Amino acid sequence: MLPWGLWIAVGYFFGAVPVGVLLARTRGVDLRAIGSGNIGATNVGRVLGRRWGIVCFVLDVLKGAGPVIAAGVGQGTLAAGWGIHGPAAWAWLAVAAATIVGHVFPVWLGFRGGKGVATAFGSLLGMWPLMTVPALASAATWGLLAGVSRYVSVASVGAALALPGFALIAAAVAGQPWGSRAPVLVVTGALAALVVVRHRDNLARLRAGTESKIGAPLGDGEDEAAP
Repeated sequence: MLPWGLWIAVGYFFGAVPVGVLLARTRGVDLRAIGSGNIGATNVGRVLGRRWGIVCFVLDVLKGAGPVIAAGVGQGTLAAGWGIHGPAAWAWLAVAAATIVGHVFPVWLGFRGGKGVATAFGSLLGMWPLMTVPALASAATWGLLAGVSRYVSVASVGAALALPGFALIAAAVAGQPWGSRAPVLVVTGALAALVVVRHRDNLARLRAGTESKIGAPLGDGEDEAAP
């Protein structure tokens, strides 16, 4: 059985796999030199077509979920249900966080990666049931905000900011004591802050009224808050 430290390392290096770049390379395209330059699914879809964008999104979700599920099985946390707390909860959340950090700061690309939304979604989905329900609630929030605002950036930031609240609500419904909720609150809060920081350019364009809506043509160097 691998120790938690090795699972965290596995999470980082798995998350650091630049799926979008590799998919584009199979088509003879340098994804970082075209479109927005982002390595996420939105730019893949823009450059290679919608089908490839969907493939990239799914693979980014899976690369987030894979290490988390494997660690959960290996360490027994996946079978603990809502009873997971304390050091084990911190460690499992650290594996999830490592996959996200790997996508956002991949060692293979000089630590210049994507915005982490799809990988974060996958890593949280894998933490059954501790973060699966909050992740699904955030995904629903994303869909609602995207449909209403027509801005991917608004949907991504709004869903990330709602995540800590959803996590606390889920823990309360499950009857977890307040003392055991600290790991979830700290990690989801940090994740929300990271998403906001990674979308700072999009937020600046929103304030300036120049952010492109879903389906609208994008200018060079601009992206729709690519995951």
